Amino acid sequence: MAFQCQRDSYMKKFVTSVVSCSPAELKQEVNGKKETIKGFNVMLQDTVLFPEGGGQPDDHGLIGDVPVLRVTRQGPDAVHFVTSPVEVGQEVCVEVNWERRFDHMQQHSGQHLITALADKMFGYKTTSWDLGRQRSTIELDTPSMKAAQLQELEEAVNEKIRAHIPVSVQLLSLNDPAVEKVRSRGLPDDHAGPIRIIDIEGIDANMCCGTHVTNLSHLQVIKLLGTEKGKKNKTNLIFLAGNRVLKYAEKSYSTERSLVSLLKTGPDEHVEAVDKLQKSVKLLQKTNLTLLRDMAVLIAQNFKNNPDRGHFFSLHKKEGDNEFMNIIANEMNTEETLVFLTVGDEKGPGLFLLAGPSGQVAELGPQVLELLQGKGAGKNGRFQGKANSLARREEVEALLRQHCEHHRAEEE
Repeated sequence: MAFQCQRDSYMKKFVTSVVSCSPAELKQEVNGKKETIKGFNVMLQDTVLFPEGGGQPDDHGLIGDVPVLRVTRQGPDAVHFVTSPVEVGQEVCVEVNWERRFDHMQQHSGQHLITALADKMFGYKTTSWDLGRQRSTIELDTPSMKAAQLQELEEAVNEKIRAHIPVSVQLLSLNDPAVEKVRSRGLPDDHAGPIRIIDIEGIDANMCCGTHVTNLSHLQVIKLLGTEKGKKNKTNLIFLAGNRVLKYAEKSYSTERSLVSLLKTGPDEHVEAVDKLQKSVKLLQKTNLTLLRDMAVLIAQNFKNNPDRGHFFSLHKKEGDNEFMNIIANEMNTEETLVFLTVGDEKGPGLFLLAGPSGQVAELGPQVLELLQGKGAGKNGRFQGKANSLARREEVEALLRQHCEHHRAEEE
């Protein structure tokens, strides 16, 4: 059976009855973390909410005032996951999230059109496709696609949109001879009912379960963003259709205006301005590193020339790296002096280095690591690593200073 959403993809509301409602769980990712939500699986007599299939994600919407979080297909049925139960047997109004639905219709019909013309014009077959949240991808059975071909395909696709070509749905029985004449990547194992054919008049007839526009003019426009290397001998064609093109243009213009304000140049000079900035930053970074290296040598020499220097040296510098710390340690006589160095934010993450007599460093290194909540290792009188927090640096310094005083007292 075809669902109401497949019979009329433009219907936004539909009254039907609840067939069943049973406890269920839904596993989904929220902010990068997998969560399990307890709720109910609801089956309806019919539905305007499309269950995922054919490369198209599912619809979202409402059953009454209860949000539908997921719709999946089980054989001839659509299963709606909700967080609140609905009464079996009652009539309910099912409403689709139209913005999401129409977006999926535009991307899916756009894919059919691009696929058909890529095959007709260049012989490039579509092996799979992905309807993404921001952009969609068609996997073409070709190792590469030339820029001129991409432009030619984009022009041809938009010419068909301007031609106002109808898109119709045919329902055929499985043994109908016409089924053999349409494109298909095969039917799912649990398929039931008639075969659904999406026919773009004079261009393409393709077996598909998804929701589609009724006329190519409803696609508005298609933008082919470019290609990327895909799986072995495949090319991924990235595209936007309909309202996504408008949103992309709006976002691009907003970014352009921000860059005009930041770079103080017109849009045509942005690439050149950024290139100059990058070169300036690289030069400044190189100069800064040279100054840090020179400073490291001077810091070590200043300590060595101090007659009251003692046997412990500690330093923290926000700007610096491992090489900066190692230069200081190399310039000092760490066989007699215990050196503790850190770089980074005073209360945040950073790097540390403990250098000195091998026995002392081996003993104190793990304690320093624990206080700084870090990761590191050491050998031959050096213990260094990353600190998750330098907030307890003063405690580390006090521990090391006390150890040095105690060690010297024992020697005397």
